[in-house]
Amino acid sequence: MKVVLKADIKGTGKKGDIVNVADGYGRNYLLARGLAVEANAKALNDIKNVRLAQEHHAQEQLDAAKAAAAKLEGKTIRLTARAGQGGKLFGSVTSKEIAAEIESKFGETVDKKKIMLESEIKSFGTFTAEVKLHPGVTAKVYITVSEE
Repeated sequence: MKVVLKADIKGTGKKGDIVNVADGYGRNYLLARGLAVEANAKALNDIKNVRLAQEHHAQEQLDAAKAAAAKLEGKTIRLTARAGQGGKLFGSVTSKEIAAEIESKFGETVDKKKIMLESEIKSFGTFTAEVKLHPGVTAKVYITVSEE
């Protein structure tokens, strides 16, 4: 009996898979508990439509990430910080501050965890950072820290 799984089932398959199972297992366990539906034309068409929608959504996300990367690539983000004697900052410039500045200046929302700094920013100067917008899509930005 061919069924389409509606949930991940250990030893049988993952959600959306079309699997061939024993008649009794399919009828008495999978179908009875709502874990699967019989693999008829409607069920197969539904799976095809869901997969096409997921692929379309993934492609839209990739396109948006590429557009954001093009917008941010090579840009300079200027931040100000307070410092003590010798030009050392009180604390450091964090990725949270960088993400907030990117959002206010460029209108792109970036998760602070996706900003990769080469080293901690604890002094004035220009630093580079990599912003990971999507798997395989990154933008290199420059951070300039000056005194308030």
